Formats: sequence, structure tokens, C-alpha cells
Amino acid sequence: MKTELDHLADLAGQGRISRRDFLGRTAALGVSAALATTLAGKAFAQTPVKGGILKAGLQGGESTNSLDPALNLSQVTFSFCKQWGEFLVRLKPDGGVENLIAEEIGASADAKTWTIKVRDGIEFHNGKTVTAEDVAATLERHADEKSKSGALGVLKNIKGIKPSGKEVVVTLGDADADFPYLMADYHLVIQPNGGKDNPNAGISAGPYKVTVNQPGVRHGGERFANYWRGDKAGHADQVEIVVINDATARLAALQGGQVHMINRVEPKVVDLVKRIPGVTIENVSGRGYYPFNMFCDTAPFDNNDLRIALKLAMDRDELLEKILRGYGSVGNDFPINEAYPLFTAIEQRKFDPEKAAAAYKKSGHSGSILLRTSDVAFPGAVDAAQLYQQSAAKAGIKIEIKREPGDGYWSEVWNKQPFSLSYWGGRPTQDQMYSTGYVSTADWNDTRFKRPEFDKMLFTARAELDQAKRKAIYHDMAVLMRDEGGLIVPFFNQFIDAAATNKISGYVKNPNGEMMDGYALNECWLNA
Repeated sequence: MKTELDHLADLAGQGRISRRDFLGRTAALGVSAALATTLAGKAFAQTPVKGGILKAGLQGGESTNSLDPALNLSQVTFSFCKQWGEFLVRLKPDGGVENLIAEEIGASADAKTWTIKVRDGIEFHNGKTVTAEDVAATLERHADEKSKSGALGVLKNIKGIKPSGKEVVVTLGDADADFPYLMADYHLVIQPNGGKDNPNAGISAGPYKVTVNQPGVRHGGERFANYWRGDKAGHADQVEIVVINDATARLAALQGGQVHMINRVEPKVVDLVKRIPGVTIENVSGRGYYPFNMFCDTAPFDNNDLRIALKLAMDRDELLEKILRGYGSVGNDFPINEAYPLFTAIEQRKFDPEKAAAAYKKSGHSGSILLRTSDVAFPGAVDAAQLYQQSAAKAGIKIEIKREPGDGYWSEVWNKQPFSLSYWGGRPTQDQMYSTGYVSTADWNDTRFKRPEFDKMLFTARAELDQAKRKAIYHDMAVLMRDEGGLIVPFFNQFIDAAATNKISGYVKNPNGEMMDGYALNECWLNA
């Protein structure tokens, strides 16, 4: 009987029998109705069902959002671009790289010349075939400082881009064994002519064509009939993202059936959400962290004694316990944790109000220090700022909190104001993380940490193929940033989503980012 059940399960998984037939044939084998229903749920759960409208309620949308992937800043644009956009490669949950538009990516012996072979037969939404010229133009546009692309930092090493037939040859200034990982950057959506003509058109080769674009309100798409991976993604007829920046309203929308999945569940309500019938918490650890950013080039934060004082005045253990409720790990003022393969632990910074007071006195600063926060910075960001205010007061440091509105926070506060809360989703490699946010020339250098010696170490590590030597360099970089940078990292977070798994299937935990690294809407499906 076991063999026959396995056979039926295989047939169900392959979509070769209906749910009714499965239940009938298991009943004939003497399986109880309750057990048969359970087995059916498991057997059919992995069989994608086409049709319907799949909806997500997401935090992280603003009225200023653009469809230009170069300008992707927050969660909504991050997720929506992965519905309509297609990439050269993507990151797999196990940390590897999966080829998409790039059929192959190969390197020269010195890792300075990389050849991207463009896959045949992939179609843009406008009917044009994706070519090597489109891929080259995409990289060219994002490598141009005028584009203001969030990928600019990781493309600085590119010295030449040349399409030839079905291939694109990329020449680097320094050797970089991590080049394929860089191509997974979520800004690098492949567009016709690279988006040079109209980057806001929302045209790429992804599973959905843009039909609705109401920034700060709603975004939607309809299935692209000629999507090249139609058997693996694009299961719903339509997908929709509803911008719900308020955490309570977002949860209510999930519980009330208005949406099928939400992001950014606040840790303090996780236990309550687990009690909601039909709803499952989808949490996973990764490389994401919630920083307090200080501009190293702006007074009073241009004084390292003050920066040290502010770092020592933070009670990280209290923040982890009360804000993340344990759904994370303590940070140490540099953006790397054990999720990175070349991570090396350094001495953990502890809350020390006496040393903080001494460093603060040495800085010569007096008066209050303005810290900006918002509900959209990260779950519990306002409470985190208030807890920090209390711990800093024990060191004689007065923190003044300004609570900013969610709409406009990412365009007017983050990377614009000298002391604010933020979030980073991390990057697949240390080189990419540092290149995106902390090398001197990075457009997203949101702490204004600009140190030639740090840059030199980064470039040296990039070209170093001996992993032990590379790891030692990254250790020295971490120490320099921890002791002299403008980054305060209280904790690394878990991504905490919630899904109505009684209505949808296909949700897979992905440590690369929330909402299955942005792919939840196009890889999940509505249950029949």
C-alpha cells in the first residue's frame, strides 16, 4: 500500500490526476478521509495552479516611487521590479547563483575579463527579443553616475563593456571572482536599450506586464503570455501590491482576506499572528540589519570621539530583546555577520555608559543630538530610538528624537540627514556590501565613511584569490569600520513575512531577502 500511495503522490505532484481522483483512489486503498485529506494537501501543494489574482500588502511604498529600477530604494519597488523585471542572474536560497538571461558567465584566468552569453529566445514585453546590445546598454546606464543607480557602487570596477554577437564582454580594472554575484543586484533589470530611452516605462522580460502604477498606493501586473519561464513563475493571472505602511492595517488586511501575504511583521506581534487560523509566519535569518547612520563628514559626527560615545551608549542586548524579541542577533557596528562565508568575529562592543561619558566629554560636544526615525525605517524603529534615548541618557548624552512621516522618508531623510535610522537587506558577498554602501565613491554611502585606506583594502581583497588572505583583509576592514566608521549596528534582523497558507502555496524561505527575495508574488500560487 505504501508503494501505491507513493505512486499516487507522484502523479498528483506531476499534475496527472485531479484532487478528486486522488481522494477516491486513496479511499479505495482503505486510507481514512482525514489522512487522505492531509496527504492530498501535501501532494498537491507542490503543483502550481494557474489563475486568479494574488495580492500582497507591503510596507515601503511612497508617492515619490519610480518604475526606473536604478532608483529602487525600498521594499515595494524592490518587490514590484521582480514581477515585471528580468535579470541576468538571481541568487538561490542556498547562496549560489542561478542563470537567467545570462545562459553562461565565464571568466578569464586572471578574473579581469568576463564573458556573458545571452540566452536565445527571451522576449521583452514590447515584443522585442532580448539581445547582447540590450544587456550591454543596461550595464552602461547603471554604471553612469548620471543614472543615480543604486548599483553604481558595485559597477565602479568596470572599465569596458562590449557586445559581440550573442555575448557581452566586460573588462574589469581589478580582478573580481565575485562578478556573477554583482549581476544579481536588484537594480540591474534588463531593459530594451538598457532603459536609456525611457527607464520609467516598466518594460523588461519578467513574468508580468505592468498594468497599474500608482506610487504610494498600488502596483499591479498581468501575466506575460510569452514569459520564457512560464512553467516556473507567473502562476497567477494578475498580481497586485497594495501599499500599506501601517503595521496594524497591514496585518488586518491579511487577516481579513484583502491580501494573501504581507511583509515586515513586527516581532512583538508574531506570537499573536501564529494564532490566526490559516496564517503562517515565514521568518528566516539572513544578512539584513537595522542601522543607525551618522554622517562622518557632518558636525558633530565628524568627531570620532563623539561617534565612539554614541556607539558605547547603545544597549544592544536590550534592543534585541525588546524590539526584535529575539528574532535576530546582536550587531557590532560593521555590516557583516556570520551569514557571509568569509566572516571573522571581532571583539563585541558592549554597552558601557562610563566609557561613553568619557568619550563624549573628550569630544567637546554639548547640547542635544537630533536623531530622525520613522515607522517605515524598520519594525519597531520608533521604539528603538526611544530605548536608545534612554540608554544614552545614562551616559549624559541627550538624544532628541524627530519622528518623520513614512511618505518621503526614503527620499528626504535617508541618505540626506546626518543621523537617522534605516535598514539594509545585505548583499551576497562582503565585497558587494562594502562596494554598495561604504566605499568612498558609492552613491549609497549613507554614513559618508570615506577612507582611502579602507577603499584600498577593499580593492586588494577583490583581486585576492587566496581565500585565507582575503578573509584577513576583511577582518582588518571590519575593525577599521567598527572603530572609526559612522555606522551603529544594534542588530541583524530576521525577515518576518506572513502568508495565508490556507489560500496560497509555494512559499519558500529565502535568506536573501523578504518576500522570498521579492519573488513571492510570481512563484506562489492560489490554491485550487
